Amino acid sequence: AVLFDMDGVLCNSEEPSRCAAVDVFAEMGVDVTVDDFIPFTGTGEANFLGGVARVKGVKDFSTESAKKRFFEIYLDKYAKPNSGIGFPGALELIMECKNAGLKVAVASSADRVKVDANLAAAGLPVSLFDAIVSADAFENLKPAPDIFLAASKNLGVDTNECIVIEDALAGVQAAKAAEIRCIAVTTSLDEDALQQASPVFIRKDIGDISINDILYGGSNAYHNERTENTKNISSLGNASPEILNGATNAESVENTNSSSSKDQGLLGSRRDILRYGSLGIAFSCLFFTIGNWKAMQFASPKGLLNFLTGGNSSIFATNEGESLSSRVQQIKKYLADFETGGSATYVPEFPRKLDWLNTAPLQFGRDLKGRVVVLDFWTYCCINCMHVLPDLEFIEKKYKDKPFTVVGVHSAKFDNEKDLEAIRSAVLRYNVTHPVVNDGDMYLWRELGVNSWPTFVVVAPNGKVLAQISGEGHRKDLDDVVGAALEFYDERKLLQNNSLPLALEKDRDSRLITSPLKFPGKLAIDVQNNRLFISDSNHNRIVVTNLDGEFICQVGSSEEGLLDGQFDTASFNRPQVRNMTMLCPCNKILLLQQHAGYWIGGTMALLE
Repeated sequence: AVLFDMDGVLCNSEEPSRCAAVDVFAEMGVDVTVDDFIPFTGTGEANFLGGVARVKGVKDFSTESAKKRFFEIYLDKYAKPNSGIGFPGALELIMECKNAGLKVAVASSADRVKVDANLAAAGLPVSLFDAIVSADAFENLKPAPDIFLAASKNLGVDTNECIVIEDALAGVQAAKAAEIRCIAVTTSLDEDALQQASPVFIRKDIGDISINDILYGGSNAYHNERTENTKNISSLGNASPEILNGATNAESVENTNSSSSKDQGLLGSRRDILRYGSLGIAFSCLFFTIGNWKAMQFASPKGLLNFLTGGNSSIFATNEGESLSSRVQQIKKYLADFETGGSATYVPEFPRKLDWLNTAPLQFGRDLKGRVVVLDFWTYCCINCMHVLPDLEFIEKKYKDKPFTVVGVHSAKFDNEKDLEAIRSAVLRYNVTHPVVNDGDMYLWRELGVNSWPTFVVVAPNGKVLAQISGEGHRKDLDDVVGAALEFYDERKLLQNNSLPLALEKDRDSRLITSPLKFPGKLAIDVQNNRLFISDSNHNRIVVTNLDGEFICQVGSSEEGLLDGQFDTASFNRPQVRNMTMLCPCNKILLLQQHAGYWIGGTMALLE
């Protein structure tokens, strides 16, 4: 595996980072230069800023406030998407590594928000990498080896089979501490400074590193030959077409005049077909993208692959008539094969900037470690997402005493759905009691290749993605897999039933505590008899008052259900009163039950 540092290796971002840091201190009225930050390069933003603050004697310096402002300035001013801060040759080397069967990872002392911004600015898709390890989850940053050790573990590759590419002295020292070979590049420090940490060898920049350097420890002869060949190829840029056609074969240059015009014409035709055919395909893709722009926002390479292959749902395969015990054993066997297979995908960490409901912010590596987790990708305007809430509630109640958690990942379909208060209102309305994260930028959606709402992603206690399934009607599938996973990982002593920092929104909303109504839906007015009928939807009842709002009676037991009967025994499921302009001649009111947005004609009650 190849572990790439980001700043100064993949991205030419060290100088912009220092400029952004200078801007931060300028706002504080502290005079610094970009050179002041060089000694702290590669040690993480906290030390990068805090180290200079200590040297300059800045009083009352807040590291967190400075980091927050640093990221704001850096992202707004220096790291625009596709702004070209990537080093030439970075993408090519990554692809060479992948084609050679190597795993690749980003292992950076920067926070994840900066990693994502830099990779986007450099035109390097996150999906290129098998793992991304950033500073967010670590207390000890470079020169400590923790980040490189975690990257090696996430990839499932021993440290003696890894190699690090670094530009900072702290990074080379961290690689040495992790006992991982390291190639250093002189994009931030000169060769003499880097040599202090004894890298395997030193190159000018990432474009100067060959796949031979990585696989075999480097060969100057090979390297010089590759460079010379590159120069020779580049020198052909100004050559005539005749020379270009025969540059790789001296004999073909000699025989150019003797070649038949028929062969040349055929060759030209093939080239024209390829050229214009490729151009036509490119324009077709462009027109499709423009015409389907909204849908394309939700697309990702992983999502497209999951769509074409049906996603990772082999764990849900079943045989008709199969018993529960054999079903569980089948899934446990699948999990045993899965754990020994070595090709698992690890769930990405939640970005730190996201807002959470019903809980304090959670992290897989901290709060959810040792738990079986179901990620529910939903959005509150999706009626199908509402339909599966009872399934999730059933599973949550069944395994409430187990180390199991549902996390709702709100992935907005439209921009207005990203509003946190609107999501909070939906959480309250539908009585969602599990943790919900507002992933408005759909980071997890793209990282996991999700392509539709709702989608469930089952995650093992060790962070591995076990399965992904989309749509409604999968209560039994989820129940079986969660139950089998809890048994399987309990036998391997991987479960941890630590408490989560839950703080339910319904317990913190004063309106729900003091109001006699809970999300009332609709009204029916009986002016002739001075009556008002209110569908108190989330109390599962109809409240009857006079036109001044004074209580007369209640219809329904307040218990959720679908049962005809007397006022005190009938039960409703979030009822809605149909708007009426007149009463029936018998002075009775016809109520139609509304369930999750659909009118159900078969559920009716006649009320005196």
